[in-house]
Amino acid sequence: MKAAVYKKYGPPEVVQVMDIQKPTPSENEILIKVYASTVNRTDAGFRSAQYFVSRFFSGLFRPKYQVLGCEFSGVVEAIGGNVTLFKAGDRVFGFNDNSFGGHAEFMCKSQDDALAIIPAEMDFHQAAALSEGAHYALNNIRAAKVTAGQNVLVYGATGAIGSAAVQLLIDMNVHVTAVANAKNMGLIKSFGVDEVFDYEIEDFTQTKTRFDFIFDAVGKSSFKQCKPLLKPEGIYISTELGKRGANIFLALYTPLFKGKRVLFPIPTTDKEQMEYLKSCAERGSFSPVIDRSYPLDHIVEAYRYVESGQKTGNVILEIAS
Repeated sequence: MKAAVYKKYGPPEVVQVMDIQKPTPSENEILIKVYASTVNRTDAGFRSAQYFVSRFFSGLFRPKYQVLGCEFSGVVEAIGGNVTLFKAGDRVFGFNDNSFGGHAEFMCKSQDDALAIIPAEMDFHQAAALSEGAHYALNNIRAAKVTAGQNVLVYGATGAIGSAAVQLLIDMNVHVTAVANAKNMGLIKSFGVDEVFDYEIEDFTQTKTRFDFIFDAVGKSSFKQCKPLLKPEGIYISTELGKRGANIFLALYTPLFKGKRVLFPIPTTDKEQMEYLKSCAERGSFSPVIDRSYPLDHIVEAYRYVESGQKTGNVILEIAS
C-alpha cells in the first residue's frame, strides 16, 4: 500500500510517499481503508520536532511511528475476531495522535480508540476534518469551564482550531468575540459572532468588553497583552508554549492565587469527544472549514502550505477516491 513515510525529523521534504506493508487487524482492531486525512499543526509539529519535548512521545532520535496523519475518515474493510462496535462497510472517522497512521491507504485502530460513525449526509473530506482542530478547541473550552452567557474572545478564529472553537462556543450560547484577518471577515460573521476584529488594521486590546476566557488558537498573543481584557477571575489559554515557554510557568503559578490565571491543559482524546463532535455536526452547529485539498503524492506541498500560516481552517489530504 502507499503511505507518506518520514524516517527522520525535519522539514516537509523528509516525507516520502512509498510502498509499505498493508497492516492486518488484531483481535480487537478494525482495518480502515482511508479515504481522506488532513495535514495539520499536530502532524507538522511531530514531523519537525521543533519542540524537542515532542520527541519524548514520538521517539528521541528518530520517529517511532513513521506514518503521520492524526485524523482520518474511511471505510471499515475488515474486523478482528473480538470486535463488536463496528462492522465491515461502516463509514468511520477518528483521531489518534499517539500512533497516527492516517497518511496511508490502510490503517488499523482499536475499536476502543477515538472513532465514530460518520454522519449520514457527510462526505469523507468533511468527516476527515471533524476532529483535530475541534478536539483541541473542545479540550480547552472544557478546561476553562465555559458556561452559557459568558464572554469569550478567540484569537486566530479562522484556523482549524479557532474556527471550531467559535462554532462550539456559539452552540453553547456563549458570547463570542473573534480576532481574524480581513479576507475571512465574511466567514467569521457567518458563524454568528457578537464582534469581530481585523487584526491587520484594528487593535483588539482596545475593546471595552471584558472576558471570562481568552483563547489564543494560534499562539500569537501573550498573557501580559490579554490580561487587562480578562474579568477578575478570567482565564487565558494559548495553544503554544509562548516566549521562552512562558505559558508553562504561568500555568504553574497563576492558579495558586486568586484572580486572573493561565491554564495549559494537556489534551485527552476519547470516544465521547468524537460522539459529541458528531452530534454537533448532525444538528448543524459545527461544520469544519476546508481550505483546499491535495492528493497523497503532493503531501510535501501540503505541508509547506500549512506551515506558511496562510491556511483557513483545514487542509485535506486525499488518499482514496
